[in-house]
Amino acid sequence: MISREEAVKLLEENVKAENMRKHSYASEAVLRAVAKRLGENENEWGIAGLLHDIDVEITNADPYTHGPYAEKMLQGVISDNMLDAIVMHNEMATGKERFTHFQHALAAGETITGLITAVTLVYPDKKIASVKPKSVTKRMKQKAFAASVKRENILECEKIGIPINEFAEISVNAMKGISDLLGL
Repeated sequence: MISREEAVKLLEENVKAENMRKHSYASEAVLRAVAKRLGENENEWGIAGLLHDIDVEITNADPYTHGPYAEKMLQGVISDNMLDAIVMHNEMATGKERFTHFQHALAAGETITGLITAVTLVYPDKKIASVKPKSVTKRMKQKAFAASVKRENILECEKIGIPINEFAEISVNAMKGISDLLGL
């Protein structure tokens, strides 16, 4: 399997926007934490989080090609399990519904990073260290706040047996662990 260092190199070669890279690092941290909580392969889940948007700039985030294009880029580089989760994080492109724990975890984990970042940015100090998981779950209920964040994707955490309050806590703590890298 690809090493983390090789995955970072791939990310940096294909994703130039700093905020997209930060999103990828945040997704990696959350996926590693979720994998640990579920007793899954932390490295595999983390690298899938890191690489899930590797094609986002190439496809201009087109909902019908983003994901499947990444599969072409990563075929033979990562496991089929990882490829499947990456393709399915954008189920719009596949016409199928997510059904595995890995698929649900990646969709929920990468999506909550955007909500947590938005919550962080409304705090006076703009530091993730100040963010409480309860603030994230409260903001989830406010549809106008970070309106583009798909709450239904985040709630897929419950399909893998992690209640939303715990999922928010796991995710916030994971992102706090890399706050310097995220600039938050």
